[in-house]
Formats: sequence, C-alpha cells, structure tokens
Amino acid sequence: MNSPAALTRRDFIFTASAAATAAMLPLSVRGAQKSAPARWPIGCFNRPWTKWSYDEALDAIKAAGYQWTGLLSATKTEPFTNATATPEYLAALKKKIAARGLKANMTALRIKNNAPLADAIADTRQQLVNAHTLGLQFALTFGVNKPADYGQYYKVMADAAAFAQERGIKLVLKPHGGGSGAAEEILRSMQEVGHPNFKIWYDAGNIIFYTGKDPVAELERIAPHVTGFCAKDCAAPKSEVMIQFGAGKVDFAGVFRKLKAAGFDGPIMVEGCAVGTTPQATMENARANREFLERVLASI
Repeated sequence: MNSPAALTRRDFIFTASAAATAAMLPLSVRGAQKSAPARWPIGCFNRPWTKWSYDEALDAIKAAGYQWTGLLSATKTEPFTNATATPEYLAALKKKIAARGLKANMTALRIKNNAPLADAIADTRQQLVNAHTLGLQFALTFGVNKPADYGQYYKVMADAAAFAQERGIKLVLKPHGGGSGAAEEILRSMQEVGHPNFKIWYDAGNIIFYTGKDPVAELERIAPHVTGFCAKDCAAPKSEVMIQFGAGKVDFAGVFRKLKAAGFDGPIMVEGCAVGTTPQATMENARANREFLERVLASI
C-alpha cells in the first residue's frame, strides 16, 4: 500500500506563517477583503440525548432544524462504527438516519491504546471500514492522555490516515487534553503521525476545559489544518460544557473569523447544549444553539 508524502516541518512553518500574516493585516485591509457571510453546514451530535434512545435523539435533532448529524457518543445499545458493529446493525443504522431526512458526516474512533500494536491497528481499520459502509466523510480521534501511549498512538494513526484516505475518509484530531491539549500538542501529534490525511476538528470549548488557554490565540498556529469544528461552550477549566452558547467564555465570532481567514468551509457540529429533563426540552436548547451559530456566522 503506497502512502502519500509525509507532512514536513517546512509545511508547518509555511502554513503557520501564512495564518500569522493574515491575522496581522490592518483592520481596514481585512475589512476590504471581507467576503459574504460564512454559510458553513451546521449539524448536531447525539451527545445531548444519550440518556434517551437514539431514535429519540434523531427525532430531536431533526425537530431542532438540523440536516446533518454525527456519530459521536456510542452507547451499549448503539455501537455506531465500533469494530463490534455487525453488517445488519450498520444497514439498519443507515436506514434509521435517512428515514428522518438526516445525513451523517462523521464518526468517533475508539483506539485500543493498551492492546498490542497489530491488534490496535486491526481494530481501528475495522472501524474505518464500518465508517465507509455508512458513507461518512470524517473519522474523529481524541488523541491520548498518557505520554507512555503516545508512541503507539502515532503509529496507529499513521496507518489509519493512509487506510482512511484510500476509502475517501478524512482522519481528524479533536482537542481533548494530554497529547491533543492545545496548539503545541496538536502540532506535535501531526508531525509525529506525518501524513497529510491527519487534520484537526477544532473544539474551542475543550481548549478552555482542558488547558484554560485562549481558543482564538491557539488557532494562530493551526487554523490552516482545521477541517471541522465541534461547537460547545465552557466557562472555566473542568467546568460544565453542556451549556448554552454564550454562557461560557468561547468567543465564537473570534474563532470563526480566524477560521474563515484560513479558508475553512465547515462543517460545524453542535456537541453541547443544556440537557433538559426531556428530549423535547433538550431539543429546544439545541435549536437555540443552532440559531446562535447562524447569527454569529451572519456577522463575520
């Protein structure tokens, strides 16, 4: 199996310099260059409804006005693209999503960091095969927290990036603490994996939650590599993230301006909202967060 050329240090220096140059342009110049408001696709993950059935989650996502969904939070009854998923289950899942007029674009990978390398690679490949069966565009990984696991994780991801690319799937890393905490750790992971099909799904809320750093500032070095956005808010490190947008410290307009300047074109996937006492109440909160994002996008 032939692997595309590795991502080089020179690539990182070039793209980081380009992002920094764009950010330093005078406001008058940036204003003159401003294009039409961003119209990036906005979808919703199933996470806010995990204490109810997946059918209820899909109904709520549709009722909240979304057209796209992502398979983020697997449960005991919904393995999504886990390696244990059967062909029959995947066929039923695909039909269930389509029956609501929804389209799924992403799945989350679960990497077996404690398994032998060959087993971890095989398990990850099966998850990607399942994602391909569902016609998904993105496979998301959360990185790893323990430095002792970094070496194997990079090897698994290097294999997965090439394997996913052959199937038309983009492999992406979500900020999640540890080896994917913020810009420095994310860039290190990309360099170690060394494959152009290993990009970023940015999560500004997680930057605050895990590191306390400024999500807008952290984008300076990595914005050109961002191909998707997980939307949730956060008020302080280790604080609640299932809240309404605007209740925390994420500067959504600032983040989106940085991404727009770097050529980002979506998707944005809502991960967080206040979880109500019923699926309906949670749906209303998810709808409000969609409308919040639409207003922000119209302003940039």
